[in-house]
Amino acid sequence: MSTGSLEDDAIDSYREAGAILVETLTDAREMIEPGVTQLEVAEYAEDAIREAGAGLAFPVNISINEEASHATPARDDETTFGEEMVCLDIGVHVDGYIADAAVTVDFTGTDELVEAAEQALDAAINVVGPGVEVGAVGREIEAIIDSYGYTPILNLSGHGVERYDAHTGPNIPNRAVDRSVELSVGDVIAIEPFATDGRGKVGEGAVEEIYEQVGDGTVRDRRARQVLDELERFEELPFAARWLDNSRAEMALRRLKMADIVKGYPVLKEADGQLVSQAEHTLIVTEDGCEVTTAGIHPFD
Repeated sequence: MSTGSLEDDAIDSYREAGAILVETLTDAREMIEPGVTQLEVAEYAEDAIREAGAGLAFPVNISINEEASHATPARDDETTFGEEMVCLDIGVHVDGYIADAAVTVDFTGTDELVEAAEQALDAAINVVGPGVEVGAVGREIEAIIDSYGYTPILNLSGHGVERYDAHTGPNIPNRAVDRSVELSVGDVIAIEPFATDGRGKVGEGAVEEIYEQVGDGTVRDRRARQVLDELERFEELPFAARWLDNSRAEMALRRLKMADIVKGYPVLKEADGQLVSQAEHTLIVTEDGCEVTTAGIHPFD
């Protein structure tokens, strides 16, 4: 198997991150039951990743029903799971090399919506290879989700993965695109179909618990300076407000946002308020197709 310009150490780190993610996501998924708190699951997964000697590529995302992305529990959040659709999205890095994967757990009785995203992911992976346009990958995703009578989320996409950056080019669309970039040997990508019984678009909600440092600068507020000092340990990767040592960090984060030092990621929600399912794998493009670094997650019994 040739992986182009990727060094052996990088490949090993991508694989190690994938293996840690598979184990963590599998165990965290089994914890999701009505009555269990979202925070319990998120903190279990985040602690397990750290205990394995790896890092968090981003906070554990737990999206409920119409939520599609950027949802993570707040500090001391006591919200419990109910009869809901739950998307669990986790990112792991080893020395900056990232694995990103997601599954959906359904308690609403809408099994086919979950299956649509999973089958679309499998179909997309089957066509990946050097010289394949990302639009052709999107065509497979769209066709499968359409065949179930659902709609792909059109303004969300898969993405490239680079060292210490979980969201780079190329974008991997969830629909057919006539003209698009070609995949090359050595590309690392995350494919993540989203399926919905709504119109297939997301918009920003009001809740914001995930942030990322995007600039440097100084602030006069003492608490904001304290939070800024803390950000060094996140290696410029996204972080959760609840990770900060200061339990009164919300105002500090607002000041850092005003100074363009951090940006926030509002929760993304399906525009019609309809259910969203998600499935995701990370893979390396090889000469003869691809290697899925997070293989072993789908399907669940």
